[in-house]
Amino acid sequence: MSETADAACGGNRWGVAFLDTFRYLDQLGRLAKSGVEVVFHNTLDASDYGLLDEKTLAPKPNYWGALLWRKLMGTTVLESGVPIREGLQLYAHSLRGHPGGVVLLAVNNSRTQSTTIDLPMPADRYTLTAKNPEDDQVQLNGQELKLGANDELPSRQDKRMRAGRVELPPTSITFLAIPDAGNGS
Repeated sequence: MSETADAACGGNRWGVAFLDTFRYLDQLGRLAKSGVEVVFHNTLDASDYGLLDEKTLAPKPNYWGALLWRKLMGTTVLESGVPIREGLQLYAHSLRGHPGGVVLLAVNNSRTQSTTIDLPMPADRYTLTAKNPEDDQVQLNGQELKLGANDELPSRQDKRMRAGRVELPPTSITFLAIPDAGNGS
């Protein structure tokens, strides 16, 4: 990547920035919806697109997105009933480890506009954001994600949501886990 392109990213390369996590998770959602069952990432820690920093082995933003995908998104792809629209891609899957549960992945890629979705029942919310989309630091429900002592993963900090309208802030990625959805899949 040229120095000019690198500077345009705020000093970060696109594969390092939170901005790339939108592409990555949207791609996983689209591939799953088209029937692809397994996706391999080309590298764990080598190159700009590795999930870990090759020098420090610290997780990059895509790592945190992939971790939430793996912990929440089950193998059964469901129809969300919401068409892709400007500022929102919405994907639905079975909730991993919760028979009858559903998880929604809502990607708000607008840099300026919040968007909303209607939540039919209570859910656990996991929202990824960054102070700046070109940053390499990611927050989960407002708390910075980083490894703990002895490289322990942070505990998942969900936020319980009531049924009703849910606001999705600009440049955010939100997983909504609904364990008691009554999904027959």
